[in-house]
Amino acid sequence: MEPVFTFLSGYWWLIFPLMGVVGAIGSAWERGARRRHRRRLEVLHAKAELKAAPARTVMSREGGVTTQGTRLERLFDAQDAVTARWLDYELDVAKIIAFPAMSDGRQPLTAAFLRAKRVADGLRPASAKARLTKDQLTEYHNAVTDYEVAFDVAERDARRLKDSTFSTVERKRLDTAKQLLTIAVDEAATPAERQVAYRRVREELDGLISLSDEAIEVLEAKVSLELTTGRAPRTPPQANTPQSTTADAAPSRDRPDAARSDQSAPWPVPARSSDTAPGRVVRRKSRP
Repeated sequence: MEPVFTFLSGYWWLIFPLMGVVGAIGSAWERGARRRHRRRLEVLHAKAELKAAPARTVMSREGGVTTQGTRLERLFDAQDAVTARWLDYELDVAKIIAFPAMSDGRQPLTAAFLRAKRVADGLRPASAKARLTKDQLTEYHNAVTDYEVAFDVAERDARRLKDSTFSTVERKRLDTAKQLLTIAVDEAATPAERQVAYRRVREELDGLISLSDEAIEVLEAKVSLELTTGRAPRTPPQANTPQSTTADAAPSRDRPDAARSDQSAPWPVPARSSDTAPGRVVRRKSRP
């Protein structure tokens, strides 16, 4: 024991930094415990509220208890409402950029929501006229309740996290993609600007957020709509164009259909094929 006492007598001052380290570890553990406890209370409170509402006896106009078909219709409406809220995040690229955790299956709460969705979809009857036993109806009701609670908890967590799970460089890329997205669907921008913005959005999100095929199709439809309703590109000055023939130089009122077709021709939306890069606009070569 003498060597130990000798060491302690010579390095007694180490106790102060060690106390700081132990205190920091204890504080971090306490904060984590409080956060986990708060989330657990939110889940229990949400479950209690959702289970209490359908459990009440609802009387019809004739004075009888609601039928099984009516209960199934209400459960269908509740399940469809949650699915619509989820698709609002899944198909809107702007919301995917703002709240990426809602589309990230690696997040624990998002993964729990997706599992609850699969269970509720699997237990859903074919129609409200289906005949279910009491146990089957209770099981489906509990699945829909868990589905609603799981989505609410995942949505709150995603809105709390936002882009905090990304690095500083990745957050800058997300901000750039968000700004470019507003240009890609902005009718005030020129068609060339919207094409470039659309291509840049895909480039900035590559490797950061995985967009589903459905989300890409919705985005391309928005860009295509803006390109169709956008302003027609300006024609070059008359001094730079070659002299046209008498037929070509006829007033536009003589050829209204041709003028209208030239102005309303939409710009091509870039395809997702490998042979053409997104946002590339192919122009015809002028004849000699």
